Amino acid sequence: MKYLKPILLVVALAAIGGGLWIWWQHERIHPSTDDAYLKANVLTIAPQVGGAIDTVAVSENQHVKAGDLLFQIDTADLEAQVKAAQASYDAAVQQSSAAITDLSSVSGQVDSARAALTDAQDAYDRTEKLFKLGDVAQAALDQATAARDQAKAALDTAQAALAAARERAGTPGDDNAAVRAAEAQLTLAQINLARARVTAPVSGWIANLDLRPGTLVAPDMPLFSLVEDGDWWIDANFKETDLARLRPGQPVTVAVDMYPGLTLDGTVQSLGAGSGAVFSLMPPQNASGNWVKVTQRFPVRVSLGSRPDDPAMQLRVGASTTVTVDTSALDAAK
Repeated sequence: MKYLKPILLVVALAAIGGGLWIWWQHERIHPSTDDAYLKANVLTIAPQVGGAIDTVAVSENQHVKAGDLLFQIDTADLEAQVKAAQASYDAAVQQSSAAITDLSSVSGQVDSARAALTDAQDAYDRTEKLFKLGDVAQAALDQATAARDQAKAALDTAQAALAAARERAGTPGDDNAAVRAAEAQLTLAQINLARARVTAPVSGWIANLDLRPGTLVAPDMPLFSLVEDGDWWIDANFKETDLARLRPGQPVTVAVDMYPGLTLDGTVQSLGAGSGAVFSLMPPQNASGNWVKVTQRFPVRVSLGSRPDDPAMQLRVGASTTVTVDTSALDAAK
């Protein structure tokens, strides 16, 4: 009996040591962290045009599908802008047509001036021959010369007017610069009118909604958020001493704190290029010499391979999770 206590002590120490060794082996092969949070794409909903809110079609925490109406902005001003742009476009088309008509008229004047010059030149040539034969006086030749010069000047004037008319008219039809500019303004006004109806870009849940009919909003003004229900992942912060065994593609077990007993499957997607402290707004710096070594944590992106089967177990952004990675395949590959 006197050896019973020492034996029990040795057995207890051996059990404790064995347990510690088993725990260390488990922690080494299955590194885990509870510094992990559920993430999803969160879109900020903002209008592309300003105005007064006419209708709010959603409520806080409501699930919407892509294309569902979120809210409608009053369109009175936007409809007036479309009408004004339409009137400007019609005026540009009319001006272009009038310029083309004017161009045709001036072109006719050039043809007439060219014909008159041809007649004046023929008359001059005949008079010059008769003058050389002595059949007409010098005065007749001078008169024919003056008539020819006047016809040349008239043709030059008509051609200059034609060039100016062509420049004013520009390219005919829809390719006319003024018409294209007016058409662009009309298209923009129509786009802005369509933008008054704001729909969900993706399916998900409405969050942080505080919008009421009558509220005045400005373009690009953040109004609320939409949590996408598509891709979900976990940003887990592992100790730097665990990173040596972590590899992309390793299986992951995820426990979600808000749903005790729920276990999800996942996969290591990527390992962060720097610690969380490096990318903080104020990275820690120590130049005084009183430095204390602190184990750093590095973000590890984990993609979820499964989702809860029960619709009541809705995943929520920012939920705390516990992530455990199975690295046993790393030892088997050695």
